[in-house]
Amino acid sequence: MVWMIKKLHHNAYRCRDSEETRQFYEDFLGLPLVHAFPIGETKTGRSTEALHSFYQLEDGSCLAFFEVPQMDFSFKKQHDYDLHIALEVDHDTLHDMFEKGKKAGIETRGISDHGFIDSIYFRDPNGYVIELAAPRPGHDKALDPSQNHARDALAQWQEQK
Repeated sequence: MVWMIKKLHHNAYRCRDSEETRQFYEDFLGLPLVHAFPIGETKTGRSTEALHSFYQLEDGSCLAFFEVPQMDFSFKKQHDYDLHIALEVDHDTLHDMFEKGKKAGIETRGISDHGFIDSIYFRDPNGYVIELAAPRPGHDKALDPSQNHARDALAQWQEQK
């Protein structure tokens, strides 16, 4: 297969406060802050006041955040089905982070066995659910559409809903 899209560069989300977001993503999760810059004007010439910050994963991709104090945004505790960010870790890290989250007083749930991954869940300061997922044996087979019948499952869902 020829891939037109090479990899994820970054996902961007709103944040309430850039420093409390940094404390969670850099100090707690260990993702380094690799870039931050203020934005004073949009590409269409509108005046704005925003900070855009980037936290890097091992593969070079980033989670990014916009703090835009003067722009309304409804921060709420997101439901896992509505929005969550899943990051891959190994099983030792999964267990260590589970304990670290509990000790830090951060909302921590899990460990959940999803068959092909084990997961734990935190809530970040902005209300987003952060999942740490550790692949289980058979992970790659579970994500292989030639073996998992993903299209059949989707077609059946569409038919029955």
